[in-house]
This record gives sequence, C-alpha cells and structure tokens, in this order.
Amino acid sequence: MERIICLAIGYVFGLFQTGYLYSKAHNMDIRNYGSGNSGSTNVLRVMGIKAGFIVFIGDCSKMIFACLLTRFLFREQPGMIYVYLLYTGFGVILGHNFPFYMGFKGGKGIAASAGLLVAMDWRVMLVCLVVFVLVVAITRYVSLGSILVMILFLVGMIFFAVKGDFGVDGAALPEFCVMAMVISMMGIWRHRTNIRRLLSGTENKLGAKK
Repeated sequence: MERIICLAIGYVFGLFQTGYLYSKAHNMDIRNYGSGNSGSTNVLRVMGIKAGFIVFIGDCSKMIFACLLTRFLFREQPGMIYVYLLYTGFGVILGHNFPFYMGFKGGKGIAASAGLLVAMDWRVMLVCLVVFVLVVAITRYVSLGSILVMILFLVGMIFFAVKGDFGVDGAALPEFCVMAMVISMMGIWRHRTNIRRLLSGTENKLGAKK
C-alpha cells in the first residue's frame, strides 16, 4: 500500500506540466514545435534560455516537493524511506512523461530526475551535474549528457545504498536497486530516437540553427 501511495503522489505531482503551461501562457502549444515534447530541452530550443530555465526549475521542483511529502508521510519508517522516494520519483516521471490529460504525451523526465537527485543524495547530484555540463559544453549534445546522467544515477544510487549510506533495510536493498534501474532505464528509453540520431551523426546540437 505504501508503494501505491508513493506512485500516486508522484504521478499527481508529475501532471504539473511546466513546459506546456508556460507555452500556453505565451499563446502556443510547445508540443507543436521542435521535437514535440513538453520538456525543458525542447522549450529551450524553441522559446529560448529564459523559458528553458524556468521550465527546468518547475519540473525539478515538482519532484522535490513530491519527495518532501513522502518524507513527511513515512518519517516513521527510516529503513524504507529511500525506497519510497524512488517509488515517488518514478511516479513523478510517469506523470511528467505520460500525462493522461495531454494524451499521454509529455516530456522525457530528465529535469524531474534532476529533482530526484537533489532529494536523494547531493554527492550523486554533484557528479551528474559536472558530467552533464562538461559533456554538453564539449559536444553540444544535450541528449548525450542526459543519457550519461541516467547511467551515473543508477551507479551512484546502487553504490551508496550498498555502502549503507541510505540506511536501507537489508531485505529492501534489492528492491531499491531494481527501482533505481527502472528509473534509469526509463530515462534512457525515452531517448531512444536521440540514440539512433547520435549513432547516425544526425542528432541536433545545442545552439545549432534549424
């Protein structure tokens, strides 16, 4: 029941589509432009740096608030709280990627995943941030940076969980690792078309003119 509650909480928070709402406030539907998704990267490409930053913060924040609510509700279960946070995070990503009121057409969940990193562990977050900035600065491929972040997220979560830093009960450790893998694979799967373009050399670079 706790897991279902966490997924439900996350999905509801994930339904707050910052990119879609921001674009509608500017008399457009971001889904009709660029890549067609409502995430911060597409908003950045179509509407500019300011818009992309606002949407990123919005999508990141909804994850943080969902995780804070989960921490409050299950504060008396310290041995399971980080497992529940992953369920909540997955729920937010599902709500962000597949909002029912938008025909299940949302974003790719990277900004929301960044919020999960903030809520889970500052060390993993810092490593992911540095790698993302360096990769995008060198290659100008936002998608490549995002994919690497999802891989590092998985490695970091499993490493610190096994190390005992999250205080996850021994019996719950496999479940924690599985949920971290599910979230990581979701982020990579959502970039499957980007991966094909990266392999073929046709992926769009940040700042490149269409």
